[in-house]
Amino acid sequence: MPTETVTADWVREQVFMLRDHAGFPIIMAKPHGVLGADLLPLSLIGCAIWDVVDILRKQRQPLTRCEVHAESERDSEPPWRFRKIELVYLIWGNGVDPKAVERAIRLTEDKYCSVYATLKAAVELTSRVEILEDELASGAQTARDGNRQAMPPTES
Repeated sequence: MPTETVTADWVREQVFMLRDHAGFPIIMAKPHGVLGADLLPLSLIGCAIWDVVDILRKQRQPLTRCEVHAESERDSEPPWRFRKIELVYLIWGNGVDPKAVERAIRLTEDKYCSVYATLKAAVELTSRVEILEDELASGAQTARDGNRQAMPPTES
């Protein structure tokens, strides 16, 4: 089993330089920078979007844009444990097949995403998806407006 090493260096006060296994930097700081607790859902949605886009492109789906949001619930007392994370997949394109999207998400969550596989035993993970027509992808509006095709939420 290969070992990967990531690092964190204290820069000053509440500023830390994180580096992934390839040395790519991330600044963790208060108040201007990513917070440590945000890195958990960010890792989850980063892994998920990578796999979903890859699968949909391999299926030759007319995907023009994809976003994944994580909505987290945490304890209100230290250590502020994550209790639930819902992934919201927003998929844009003209004629994207909802069954292909559902399959891509299932493969991501059940087979390919290492972060999802690691967290599902410790945190309640759910997901939902919205498929939007391409005209929204070219406009300034985000997925908050417009014509949506919602798929039922899933639970793992």
